[in-house]
Amino acid sequence: MTPPLPILPDPKDPRLTRRVTGHDQSGAEVELSVVEERPLTIYLNRQEIVTAMTIGDHPEYLALGFLRNQGMLKADDVVTAVDFDEEVETVVVRTQSETTYEEKLQKKTRTSGCAVGTVFGDMMEGLEDLRLPQTPVKTSDLYALAKQINTMPSLYLEAGAIHGTVLCQGDKPLVYMEDVGRHNAVDKIAGFMFRHTVPADDKILYTTGRLTSEMVIKCAQMGIPALVSRSGFTAWGVEIARQVGLTVVGRMRGRRFVCLSGEARLQRDADPAAMPEEERKHRRKSAAP
Repeated sequence: MTPPLPILPDPKDPRLTRRVTGHDQSGAEVELSVVEERPLTIYLNRQEIVTAMTIGDHPEYLALGFLRNQGMLKADDVVTAVDFDEEVETVVVRTQSETTYEEKLQKKTRTSGCAVGTVFGDMMEGLEDLRLPQTPVKTSDLYALAKQINTMPSLYLEAGAIHGTVLCQGDKPLVYMEDVGRHNAVDKIAGFMFRHTVPADDKILYTTGRLTSEMVIKCAQMGIPALVSRSGFTAWGVEIARQVGLTVVGRMRGRRFVCLSGEARLQRDADPAAMPEEERKHRRKSAAP
């Protein structure tokens, strides 16, 4: 059963931040909220896979999404249980039958993601024959999403030092996940979709972070045809997006954006001149070019 939507950040959750006292540039005492960071060890059946640093919310979705995006869980694998032990900070994903992933454990690639992501095996595996749906993307929806997401209550606005990723449909945010690494945030989205059999063909993935090769690959593997960000691009990310036919829109701020891949999907149904500029108070760190 799919939980009620939308799923949004809870910046007041006491487990996710703590108050810390310090001193500012003038020596005056200040108190501020800082994001918690804790380890989460992920098992697939009896095999320990990885220990990720995370803020600690939605551990089951993070574990499922990580395994799914690494190719260790296939679309037709039957998950019989996802057991989270808060005391030992461990998630065990159990499947109906044994999976084949030992070879992937022998080959690890460190990614450029914050909090150091880990990708097992060939990063391009499975992309050669990928065909993403040609679902149109309305620019009016992109403008509406950017405004909503940028002004929603979030851990970023509460404490900073965090990335957000949002699963959207049309102009509606459905699932908004945050974490210290953008790869963790997108894995939580992937885990939600896998757990609840959420179709990807009519979705948009919005992120506050850079559009790197890792983000492009994960979005494509999830079957989502459009990836949108407030931030900029990496050259390899753009190259892969063009190879797989992913629509990639970056530097989405106010009335401005740049599309570097998949332009054919865009339906320009909104006049940029009629869109309001972004208010300074809502600008985030990723607003810089």
